Formats: sequence, structure tokens, C-alpha cells
Amino acid sequence: MAHNEDSAHQLFSKFQDYLGQFVYGGIDGCVTTFAVVSGAVGANLDSSIIIILGFANLLADGFSMSVGAYLSAKAEQDSYDKHKRTEYYEIEHYPEVEKQEVRDAYRAKGFEGELLEQVVTVITKDKNRWANDMMANELQLIKDPKSPLTIGIVTYISFLLIGLIPLSVYLCDYLVGFPGNVFLWACILTFTGFSLIGFLKSYVTGVNRWRGIAETLILGALAAGVAFIVGDILERWITG
Repeated sequence: MAHNEDSAHQLFSKFQDYLGQFVYGGIDGCVTTFAVVSGAVGANLDSSIIIILGFANLLADGFSMSVGAYLSAKAEQDSYDKHKRTEYYEIEHYPEVEKQEVRDAYRAKGFEGELLEQVVTVITKDKNRWANDMMANELQLIKDPKSPLTIGIVTYISFLLIGLIPLSVYLCDYLVGFPGNVFLWACILTFTGFSLIGFLKSYVTGVNRWRGIAETLILGALAAGVAFIVGDILERWITG
């Protein structure tokens, strides 16, 4: 039982580490897909066309976004590693200069005399600790422990899961038929998805839960409204 609890805790802790990426992907997935659906409805397109456009956007835009998230995280990681290699080189070839930089950094923090020298001795005794300290104090760089590949995967999965919500009603209507107003139910389910993402967003940003939900709902409504109006205007203009 204890082992299972530890595993569950580790899994939840891991999910929390990537919660920001999940929210980021979910918001974009829901907003862009719902905008496509709204624009298509505004243009009076058939459900089959809405499904085609929606899934094309869902898969392609989601992949593009996940690749962008991966490349961004990878670039930051590569930049960190590059600077750290430079610090190792300087520690190896200019130890006294680097040691003085450590001394100056901790003197600025209020350390003096014998205590200052003890701190410098402890830090510079281990090259890895020394390099990490230089990265944090001199360059203000701290390595992000998250995997760039996992960031990309989580972003894509979130984009697909939340972005699928606006399309689910149309897919159901196409396959087996759906009683009632399809677009109305798509709106209801989509804004439920927005509320969920807004709730999770409040944990990432630290804002009030209701504020996080409201901001996400407003964002989605504005995007859908603009897309619907544009689709309606273009349909009227093209068809004459």
C-alpha cells in the first residue's frame, strides 16, 4: 500500500511539474479549434466540412505547437549547457579569478571575514558545485529539470484532448445523429473545457480561481466571436 501511495504521489508531482505546459497546450487547442468551428458555422458549412477543417487544424496546429514548445525548451537547455561548459573552462584555466568572483558575490550578500573565506572554500572545493554557483550568481541561470521532449509531448496531448471538445458533438452528429442544436451543445461543452483549463491555470499563475476561469472564458468567447463574424461576412460576400 505504501509503495502504491509513493508511486501515486510521484506521478502527481510529475504532472504538477508539467501542468504549465498542459494548460498552455489546452488553452490554445480549445481556442483555435473552437474558432475554426465557429467560423465554419458562421459560413453555414456542412458538418462534414466542419469535421474536416477541425481535425486538420487539431492535428496540424497541435503538432506545430508541440514542436515549437520542444524547440524552445531545447534551446534554453542547450544555452544553459553552453554557458556551463564555459564556466568549467574558466574554473579550470583561471581558478583564482573565478574564486575571486565567488568571494565578491558572497561579500555582496553580507558575508565577511573568516565566514566569507569558509563559504568560498566550501563552494570551490567541488568543481560541479562551483560551476552551478557561478551559473546562479554570476549569470542568474538555473537549469530547468523538465525534459524538452516531455514538454512537447504534454503540449500535444493537451492540445488534442481539450481541442477535441468542440469537435466531439459534430463527430457524434455525423456518426449517429445528435438531437438538438449541435452548435449550442458544442458551445456548452467547449466553455466547460475552458472552465477546466482556467481552473488549472489558476494553480500555474497563482491568480484567483474565478479570475483564471473568467479570463479563459473571455478569451475563448472573443476568439469564437471573431471567427463566427468573419465566417458569416465571407460567406455572404462570396455567395453574393
